[in-house]
Amino acid sequence: MTKIKITETVLRDAHQSLIATRMKLEHMLPILEQLDNIGYHSLEAWGGATFDSCLRFLNEDPWVRLRTIKSKAKKTKLQMLLRGQNLLGYKHYADDVVEYFVQKAVGNGMDIIRIFDALNDPRNVEKSIQACKKEGGHAQATVCFTTSPVHTLELFVKDAKMLESMGADSICIKDMAGLLLPYTAFDLISAIRKNVKIPLALHTHYTSGVASMTLLKAIEAGIDIVDCAISPLSMGTSQPPTESMVAALKNTPYDTGLDLNALSGIAEYFRPLREEYIESGLLDQKMLGVDVNALIYQVPGGMLSNLISQLKQSNASDKYEEVLNEVPRVREDFGYPPLVTPTSQIVGTQAVLNVLMGERYKMVPKESKALVKGEYGKTPMIISDEIIKKILGDEKPITCRPADLIEPEMESIREKIKEYIVQDEDILTSALLPQVAEAFFKHRENGTTPEPEPVKAKPAAAPVSAPTTSDQTSVEVVAAITATIAALGEEEGTEYAIRSIRHTGVMSAWTLAGRIRYS
Repeated sequence: MTKIKITETVLRDAHQSLIATRMKLEHMLPILEQLDNIGYHSLEAWGGATFDSCLRFLNEDPWVRLRTIKSKAKKTKLQMLLRGQNLLGYKHYADDVVEYFVQKAVGNGMDIIRIFDALNDPRNVEKSIQACKKEGGHAQATVCFTTSPVHTLELFVKDAKMLESMGADSICIKDMAGLLLPYTAFDLISAIRKNVKIPLALHTHYTSGVASMTLLKAIEAGIDIVDCAISPLSMGTSQPPTESMVAALKNTPYDTGLDLNALSGIAEYFRPLREEYIESGLLDQKMLGVDVNALIYQVPGGMLSNLISQLKQSNASDKYEEVLNEVPRVREDFGYPPLVTPTSQIVGTQAVLNVLMGERYKMVPKESKALVKGEYGKTPMIISDEIIKKILGDEKPITCRPADLIEPEMESIREKIKEYIVQDEDILTSALLPQVAEAFFKHRENGTTPEPEPVKAKPAAAPVSAPTTSDQTSVEVVAAITATIAALGEEEGTEYAIRSIRHTGVMSAWTLAGRIRYS
């Protein structure tokens, strides 16, 4: 039995989960030194969606945010979430970009890099782990937890042992959907603990209401580190409350040693901010409830919300149960990928299309094709030849590491944005989010501030009528709506209105969704 260490998520995943990553640096600065004095194992403060949100919504340079936080929190290790070969973007990047990004992240103050891949494909995290260790950072490799016939204790143990052999300094079991139940956690952590020697961390969400119990059973099984969020920004789709966990473990062999009074002072600071977020509409109090449907259907709560949104926009809410039954079939066809971004959106959108079209795989977005082709990596189960033929036609799947097919990119990006460069990190910003970065650079150069995006769009006066599949234009409309809502629907609680529909020529639905999202 060992003293349990706590990673505090309030500076990153707590607000990413509850308010769509909209906490500003100015809201963090007054409390950073107090957070630094608590004695946390680490402060998760960067990565995930924060990079995108800083540039797109907050008019902040994410690199400046990192350096500023580090200047105030000098005693506690900073931690970030990295999507393996996807870094903090939405596609695979060349190895030279990955290596330089990790170098700059560590150089700007990052200590612990939690590295995951949506498919648990070790090839997609190997380069990030190597780069992190080369720069002297702590590489925390990740096993994404999910449920399926192929995701057994043996497979999770195998994945953990592989990550340890690749040089990981610690391993995180990442339960992104809040599906890990207490006794399952005990068995899972016990099995991994018997097979790996490096420290283990557990990350979960309160979505299904069992997260605190799950952490307790994981602690009994030998976990070393748990993720928690200070109470005003805890629970719901966020993490279990820090203070409650500290109190529960006090005067036990697992005692964290953290001061509840000091934590209460932290909570007092964030309580008015929580009220401000509620008042502004950023924090929808529905996000703080329990979603048992996540457990019933074994899919993330956010994915359920996305499915509902897609069907409402197509005036097909009566198809909800049919779509829910189609999701596991698509997931099986696609090799049982864990349902985490981007695979949850891909599987969910394909399930909706299969139902609305009245025929399975009559319409297949390019992201579905890319997943089946192997462009996201190796799926946990081999995809059948029948599905490969149906989805890809005569195209052949790739079997190599996807990034092996990507040429070096750093020099070409440097040349492309040379007029905007004021720091080397700008090249990486452009590499990850080129359109958003260019707009940010222009505002920075001109000393202007972009108009903030509204939290909510006004609802449409009337719903769009359900398109029929007999007309090809209507089929394209259904696909466009579905793909767009899937792309935009990551921010739960936000309403979207379709104000007009026009013909776009030859353009895939997902391309259209991307243009709408990033315009």
